[in-house]
Amino acid sequence: MSVEKEAIHQRLKAAVHYTVGRMCQRMGEDHRREFSRQVIAAIAETTFRQCDVFAKDLEAFARHAKRSTVSPEDVKLAARRSTALSIFIQNKSEELNQEQRDSKKKNTGKRKSRDTEEESRE
Repeated sequence: MSVEKEAIHQRLKAAVHYTVGRMCQRMGEDHRREFSRQVIAAIAETTFRQCDVFAKDLEAFARHAKRSTVSPEDVKLAARRSTALSIFIQNKSEELNQEQRDSKKKNTGKRKSRDTEEESRE
């Protein structure tokens, strides 16, 4: 691994560790529990490794489909082994699709109103 990639790798790992630590802290406060540094480190390492597996799977799915870009369908496929994650991703995907449709409708409506204004001026 190049020096630059190793630096990025270490920054990502540190960011995951920090985020896991914050989540454990919040959950600990909510449930009156404490997480040891070793437990936080183990959860962070497991999370980082799982993200690496997901990333490699996503790249393989896109490459198999002869694409250079990962699609939402690739993400859904990667999440297929976890019912809860699969449902969450499906719901988020539908939510994003709806937002895109709504945004297109607003833009189309704005365009129509501009066209109407221009016609009335003429």
